[in-house]
Amino acid sequence: MKEKKQSFVQDLTVGNVARQLIMFAAPLFLSGLLQTVYNMADMVIVGQYVGKEGLSAVSVGGDVLALLTFVSMGISNAGQILISQYVGAGRNDKVSKMIGTLFTFLLSCAVFITVICLFIQDKIIEWVNMPEEAAGFGKAYIFVCILGLVFIFGYNLVSAVLRGMGDSRHPLLFIAIASLINIVLDLVLIVCFHMGVLGAALATVFGQAVSFLWSLVYLYRRKEAFGFDFRWESFRIDPQVLRPLLTLGVPMILQSAAVTFSKLFVTSWVNTYGVVASAVTGIGNKLQLVTNVFAQALSTAGGSMIAQNIGAKKYKRVSSVVNISFVLDGAVTVVLTAVTVAFPYTVFGIFTNDVQVLNMCISFIPVAIVLYAGCVLRPPMSALINGTGRSRLNLTIALLDGIVVRIFLAYLMGKIWGFGIYGFWMGNALASCVPFLVGMPYYLSGKWKNIRAYN
Repeated sequence: MKEKKQSFVQDLTVGNVARQLIMFAAPLFLSGLLQTVYNMADMVIVGQYVGKEGLSAVSVGGDVLALLTFVSMGISNAGQILISQYVGAGRNDKVSKMIGTLFTFLLSCAVFITVICLFIQDKIIEWVNMPEEAAGFGKAYIFVCILGLVFIFGYNLVSAVLRGMGDSRHPLLFIAIASLINIVLDLVLIVCFHMGVLGAALATVFGQAVSFLWSLVYLYRRKEAFGFDFRWESFRIDPQVLRPLLTLGVPMILQSAAVTFSKLFVTSWVNTYGVVASAVTGIGNKLQLVTNVFAQALSTAGGSMIAQNIGAKKYKRVSSVVNISFVLDGAVTVVLTAVTVAFPYTVFGIFTNDVQVLNMCISFIPVAIVLYAGCVLRPPMSALINGTGRSRLNLTIALLDGIVVRIFLAYLMGKIWGFGIYGFWMGNALASCVPFLVGMPYYLSGKWKNIRAYN
């Protein structure tokens, strides 16, 4: 059993840092790319076969869904970091307790949020100022996605367990399954059966369900390898690991919620400009997803590597992870910027052939470049802050990014300075640089070397 555990857990505290970071991030990148395709498939197919009203509905509905999953993302990320620290410190007993606690806590949250949202779904449509032409589509999309929340929460927690142990390949496999199912069902339900936005929502939820159930079976069949027996008593929430999980996870929840809420807040202003503006904003959000594929892969991989090395007190490797992340992110950003500037109609034309939408998309190019810049500045600092478990810094970023900077800049540029929709877009984009502005002074100070891991 001991050999199985050692072969299952990947030691990120030894070996070539650059090679290890790339090898760990590569499956995360592919997983993120597939997840982006998974998310974009609805937009592309709906945009081509339903029109700008459907495009607007899926765009706003996707933003609402992102807001509803903030608890899942925050707690899962915290669980992943803590598992990595426990692995680095050799605390297999706490790894098992963390797995059981994650399962019970997150799935309970999923059920609770689902019930609440089913009662307030009509209010949600009103709060985001969804254009009237798209409201009917949007309500159907949001309703079905609410019913699938438990699968999203489930997939995130299983992925957190695997990545915390250094396994980034199997989450890639599970999201690949979900993506393939989603795209196939999109084509069948939207193109063949003409179910429109409802078909897109059903395809998304079914793909998520299969992905989660498959990943759960995988963990169960290898329960001895990662030290969790799946007995009922093992799913009891353990206060010993719940406290650090919430200490680290709550600021991450607040950060995710604040960022997503502020984006929805800004989007509600944009939606008052009509369905074309709403559709362009949706396309812009999907372009940001592309940058986030690279950013999130390196941030997650870097966070796990930093967490293990903090647990093992190997601080030079932490600096290497941060510096190499900057180089890799910079190279990616140059490519994305060049492609968008050189071939704008090709890039935006992936989503729609509507002339009005495409013409407005051209004015979005400078905003896209700012979003790409955030791809360089954000991930290394997020990896450092998350990997060292600095919950207060995460809370600071949450308040600045989500509530102060994004809303303030959008309001300042859009309303006070009179730039209108362009000001709203740019204010939202500039806020993506906040993690760098907070994280770089922390990194240069060297205070992260004094962090005590949750051992």
